[in-house]
Amino acid sequence: MLEFSAQQIAMMIQGEVEGDASVTVNNFGKIEEATSGQISFLANPKYEAFLYTTAASIIIIGAQQQLKQKIKATLIRVPDAYAAFATLLTKYQELKTQQLVGIQTPSFIAPSAKIGTNHFIAAFAYINEGATLGDHVKIFPNVVIGENVSIGNHVTIHPGVVIYADCIIGNHVTIHSGTIIGSDGFGFAPKEDGSFQKVPQLGNVIIEDDVEIGANTTIDRATIGSTIIRKGVKLDNQIQIAHNVEVGSNSVIAAQAGVSGSTKIGKNVMVGGQAGFAGHIAIADGIKIAGRTGVTKSFTTENTTLTGYPAADQKQSLRSQVYVKNLPELEKRVQELEILVQQLSQKA
Repeated sequence: MLEFSAQQIAMMIQGEVEGDASVTVNNFGKIEEATSGQISFLANPKYEAFLYTTAASIIIIGAQQQLKQKIKATLIRVPDAYAAFATLLTKYQELKTQQLVGIQTPSFIAPSAKIGTNHFIAAFAYINEGATLGDHVKIFPNVVIGENVSIGNHVTIHPGVVIYADCIIGNHVTIHSGTIIGSDGFGFAPKEDGSFQKVPQLGNVIIEDDVEIGANTTIDRATIGSTIIRKGVKLDNQIQIAHNVEVGSNSVIAAQAGVSGSTKIGKNVMVGGQAGFAGHIAIADGIKIAGRTGVTKSFTTENTTLTGYPAADQKQSLRSQVYVKNLPELEKRVQELEILVQQLSQKA
């Protein structure tokens, strides 16, 4: 277990110590549950009461936070407590993974595979012919690296990940358990007898730098060319990315979303959970797509918000919802008018 003093932590997150700078911690805790020897943080005002009752040894708080009572814990003041705590967690995780070095057995590494320095390859990993791994790559159990796969530096691949042949993984990439990269795209040509002929999928998948991919996500290889996940993209768990899709840099997609083949998603796009995309469409930069939205066509206006099925501009969609809600009352009024017209017609 790693142990740090308040002074060391303050240096990591560029904060100022208020209290005993020599006090040490070796774990993290929620402010309402933390015990002695743990570090916590306060970012949400709803939890301010726990600031005065927590047993945490160190607390990260905002520089402007006013204290209403005396506090036993050592404080580290920073401009943004949440961001600072996230930075600390990241550094802690990096330090833990840096301790993992070497090759465990049994594992298989093909003779033609090339592996950089400071690597870790866990037992039961399989690295195929022609694979290339950069420096500081961490491969956990039951990972399969296919033929001619290229993996950059500072990459972490968690248990059970499979990367098919010829795929390319950039630097500072994290891939979580159960994810499949480079499986065949869903390509089948209908035949006259009603059956389907498989279309060979000859392309690959390219994952650029600083990408994180959640657990049990599937990214299909291109039919021809590449399926591309651009720099800085963050993908949640259980996402389906089909063949020849391109996801623009710094876009984020939440769980259970599905993107059909050859769709192009722009930069800085935000996609809610369970959203679905038709194939061969384009989404402009900066668009926000609400959860469970069905995107059936291209949207070319940047920085708009889409919702509903089929997807529409949020304001238009909200108006439509109001109209739908009022349909029963409108139907009743139409029926009353029809009766009135019929009565007037009989009198005439």
